[in-house]
Amino acid sequence: MSSLIFVTHPEVVIDPHQPVPEWPLSAVGRARMERFAETIAESGVTAVYASAERKARDGAEIVAERLGLPVAVDPELGENDRSATGYIAPPEFWEVVAEFFGRPDESIRGWERAVDAQARILRAIQRAAADETSGDIVVVSHGGVGSLLTDHLQNVPIGKGTRPPHAGGGCSLVIGRNPLALLRDWRTVEDHGRD
Repeated sequence: MSSLIFVTHPEVVIDPHQPVPEWPLSAVGRARMERFAETIAESGVTAVYASAERKARDGAEIVAERLGLPVAVDPELGENDRSATGYIAPPEFWEVVAEFFGRPDESIRGWERAVDAQARILRAIQRAAADETSGDIVVVSHGGVGSLLTDHLQNVPIGKGTRPPHAGGGCSLVIGRNPLALLRDWRTVEDHGRD
């Protein structure tokens, strides 16, 4: 049975003077994605998807180049819309994120509501999972996207599911494609191929 491997982009270059969706992967993030691409090189991946944000595209392009595949970009795989506030520095950022997950039916500081983001993300994942390819699919996206997806797959309220184990990103889930079902919970990309 083919699966969908959902990957959160790893470390990025944080630049408060640049829009967050344009932040690229850092050297550390690129190296981690290169190692991940090596672990799946012989695993039967036949399609690669990414959100439209640069950090996710960067990660997907590393994987796709290693596998000799194109990248399909889907803007609906993007992080929750936070353009109302732009960049917020930690620790305040993490306080707002906690509100986002804690009050999913409300717009926190003008951000996209968590319930709306979750519905959008599920549509995008369902489209990717329905891809006619018979092999595995890799989707490179974001931590918040993965958290909302995990909440749905674990059938728990928003904010109550398991979370990626690495604060810098670069974590993966394995999901059954038809029907969508969590086959393996979060691991770092370095541990992706280990059983």
